[in-house]
Amino acid sequence: MGKWLLDLPLIVVLMGIGAASMLLPAMHAAVVSDYATARSFFYASLLFLVLFAFVAVATSNRGSERPGRGHLVALVATFTVLPAMLAVPFYEAVGATRFLNSYIEMVSSLTTTGASLFEPARLAPTVHLWRAQVGWMGGFFVWVMAVAVLAPLNLGGFEVRSSSEIGRGAEAMTQQVARAGDTSDRLKRHAMQLLPIYAGLTGALWISLILAGDTPLVALCHAMSTLSTSGISPVGGVTGSASGVGGEALVLLFLVFALTRLTYAREERPEGWQSLPRDPELRMAVAIICAVSVVLFLRHWAGAFEVEDERDIDIGLRAFWGGLFTVASFLTTTGFESGSWEIARVWSGLEAPGLILMGLAVFGGGVGTTAGGVKLLRVYALYVHGRREVDKLVHPSSVGGSGVVGRQLRRQGAYVSWIFFMLFAMSIALVMGLLALTGQNFEDALLLTIASLSTTGPLLDVAAEAPVRLDLLPDTAKMIFAAAMVIGRLETLAIIALLNPDLWRS
Repeated sequence: MGKWLLDLPLIVVLMGIGAASMLLPAMHAAVVSDYATARSFFYASLLFLVLFAFVAVATSNRGSERPGRGHLVALVATFTVLPAMLAVPFYEAVGATRFLNSYIEMVSSLTTTGASLFEPARLAPTVHLWRAQVGWMGGFFVWVMAVAVLAPLNLGGFEVRSSSEIGRGAEAMTQQVARAGDTSDRLKRHAMQLLPIYAGLTGALWISLILAGDTPLVALCHAMSTLSTSGISPVGGVTGSASGVGGEALVLLFLVFALTRLTYAREERPEGWQSLPRDPELRMAVAIICAVSVVLFLRHWAGAFEVEDERDIDIGLRAFWGGLFTVASFLTTTGFESGSWEIARVWSGLEAPGLILMGLAVFGGGVGTTAGGVKLLRVYALYVHGRREVDKLVHPSSVGGSGVVGRQLRRQGAYVSWIFFMLFAMSIALVMGLLALTGQNFEDALLLTIASLSTTGPLLDVAAEAPVRLDLLPDTAKMIFAAAMVIGRLETLAIIALLNPDLWRS
């Protein structure tokens, strides 16, 4: 049975997994006596399981001559085609909406963006569970594909440390295949290795949030959303949960898994946990979080000083915590807003620094994690290059690059990072221009663009004075937003790699 599944195209396997996963919300709806929603998910599961069986039989003997290309194409298809199937039970359960809205909602969930076209109160608890579950599955898919497909192809941020050409991991992949079986077998092996870690971390956070005071459903959705960095919540974020600051502290603790993959990739920790303090991504993340949090606190304190409220130590500490949690959340592209974030604004009398939050989302989390954005390793490579250039101005005859971390980065790490930054900037300009053609003003177009390309949907609710309503956008703007979410999740380099002629030669 396992060998038969390995022979199936990846998108077909994912179709079967998606169909089977619909049974969980069906059971939940049945338990809470929401039988109409239960039927929507149960019938959709049966329908697509039967369809999966037909397609599986028809494609069981189909092989792939170029596994890297096939799985890279499957990666694109997963975020564009699979949401149409996942949207069927959502569409039937919600009712009074169009299928296009349901499709956009599922694209947002699967890409771990977390932007929603629906108010939380409009959706049933089971539908919220389905959104969080789809986001959780999308995050796990990103984990597996990053190490099994993108890493051998030198994409997704792995190209910074690689000595091979971007998107040209063909020779390396061929050698790996010869040593460890074909790509499908490697995908299965990595999935079996990562699933216990991913599910175990989610379960641990779920139980912890329940003990902190959240209801089981809210705790499960927030646990799934934290590990997948989707920011999906049935109560509008952690501000609406009952766990309070304790729950936020637990979420912040588990956000570290979106900052560096060394937290769960044992093979990349040659010295065990002692390798973490020397990890460039984690060091960069800590520096950014601390620096921005202090700046925000001083900004709020300066605002409070003008209204003579600076002596309230309790409010000051809560304001600092609100800034710390929110900064870490948006850096990992999760997008949870601290319950103390509003206190900081009221304390200082200043508006929310939305531009800072957008900048944090653009930086993003670690390479090979569920976080989106540019990725911290690329930022670090540019930082190291900039520092080296400044040193050469002072000491023109000096010889650099002898540090331990410096040796880990490829000689052209800053070069490829700069290329990605330029591609990211060009993507921002293109998406903003297209949204402007649909009638969006500059601020809304900028928010929609950054939120989609960085996969940080909550930016639409937090970064502006008035939330951007996705449901009020014209259909063309919604489709542009959906396409940008897919581009942000896949990254521009992966899409360009598909145009590489060597990847299509047989």
